[in-house]
Amino acid sequence: MTQPAHEKVLIVDFGSQVTQLIARRVRESGVYCEIHPFDKIDDVLGGFSPKAVILSGGPASVHENESPAVTKKVFELGVPVLGICYGEQTMCAELGGRVEPGTTREFGRAEIEIVKESPLLDGLGGIGHREVVWMSHGDKVTALPMGFEAVAVSEGSPFAVIADEGRRYYGIQFHPEVAHTPRGALMLRNFTHKIAGLKGDWTMAAFRQEMVQKIRDQVGEGRVICGLSGGVDSSVAAVLIHEAIGDQLTCVFVDTGLLRKDEATQVVTMFRDHYNIPLVHVDAGDLFLGELAGVSDPETKRKTIGKLFIDVFDKEAAKIDGANFLAQGTLYPDVIESVSARGGPSAVIKSHHNVGGLPDYMKLKLVEPLRELFKDEVRVLGVELGLPPQFVGRHPFPGPGLAIRIPGEITREKVAVLQQADAIYLEEIRKAGLYDSIWQAFAVLLPVKTVGVMGDARTYEDVLALRAVTSTDGMTADFFEFPWEVLGRCATRIINEVRGVNRVVYDVTSKPPGTIEWE
Repeated sequence: MTQPAHEKVLIVDFGSQVTQLIARRVRESGVYCEIHPFDKIDDVLGGFSPKAVILSGGPASVHENESPAVTKKVFELGVPVLGICYGEQTMCAELGGRVEPGTTREFGRAEIEIVKESPLLDGLGGIGHREVVWMSHGDKVTALPMGFEAVAVSEGSPFAVIADEGRRYYGIQFHPEVAHTPRGALMLRNFTHKIAGLKGDWTMAAFRQEMVQKIRDQVGEGRVICGLSGGVDSSVAAVLIHEAIGDQLTCVFVDTGLLRKDEATQVVTMFRDHYNIPLVHVDAGDLFLGELAGVSDPETKRKTIGKLFIDVFDKEAAKIDGANFLAQGTLYPDVIESVSARGGPSAVIKSHHNVGGLPDYMKLKLVEPLRELFKDEVRVLGVELGLPPQFVGRHPFPGPGLAIRIPGEITREKVAVLQQADAIYLEEIRKAGLYDSIWQAFAVLLPVKTVGVMGDARTYEDVLALRAVTSTDGMTADFFEFPWEVLGRCATRIINEVRGVNRVVYDVTSKPPGTIEWE
């Protein structure tokens, strides 16, 4: 990863499910940071030169054999170190303290009581103040290393917050990075700004300027192809690259026939007319729908779409003379997951047609200008680049498109029905002023028919499911609690305006146990 010329924080990953949230909180305060797995830190330190280090949580127990441990080199840097949950425990174990299995576990909401002043807790309250935090641990520190003192305690943790102010080493048994610790972001900011003395000099305007120069340095006089999906990530990447190299960029937009209503027209208009970016528009709807005829298995759908997309893209890319770079909208979570302390995803829930890029035989070098950014940062960059806020703030859309929102066999008629119903649903959400409060909203055309009555006549038509969820990162989600009148308007309009649908239902499943998409 390219190293920016900013103050940097190193986050050592011990496999926590929420390590990415630490990075997001740190970056929100204007400090650049990177996540690296615990067993790669010796290699990373040679070129990273962090101004502070944060040790993440993790699922292991420090008293077990071969448990992950923090390298001693971290404590030889002379910079502040903050251990979170397992990070506190491994720090204590490494520096001479003791960690034991707890007789009682702390999971969920808890309160800590401040027993000693520390800059880490500035702004929370004085001695005796009780603060709500989120705990998730079974083990606990039972003896502190030399030089440490207890700063805060909880019912289950005599050392809920510890500090060695002289060496600027700190440990907290709870998770400040999650929303359930209401003032956790303040604690992290205290660590980065007050203790480590960082200025917070990382802004999206600075990133834009630096990345434009990096793209120019990488590409030189070469030509770049960008696979434009019409989504936020590829669109922001395309506009940023175009700013850097102009007409050396050509975008290839493969219209699979499985996009939202009028989306292809919107994409072509925005990039050709507004940004004047060279764009190849491939209308491949007939090809995709033809190959998907008779296919009902969700994974087969995804693989079919992925293979066709590569074939079409490869054919169009071959027509562009001198192209030797491929632009992708890879984001930082993709990079983290590929080298994470957990070794990547624990199970393949579903495949993604755009993961892994294009085949090796294309021999294109990758340009990935967004690989240092989280999704919310990409949206900020999009606004910085002048993309319309309404476009930048669009809900996520799956790579396989509407194919995975039509369980069972896909037909052109079903796609048209779903496009119209989905457009009505999103229009009503926007009218109600709820769009930005929802992480993702969409319609699903079910392979179920029900009896209905329309105009005194019996009908036997399709059922449409509406889905809307709230989330911060898509890893977990809960259903959105609509005002009933909004759902009622959506159902009424869809049944009246979309031929073939006579019943509308609302999905109230959270993730887990369900996924956000239906397939």
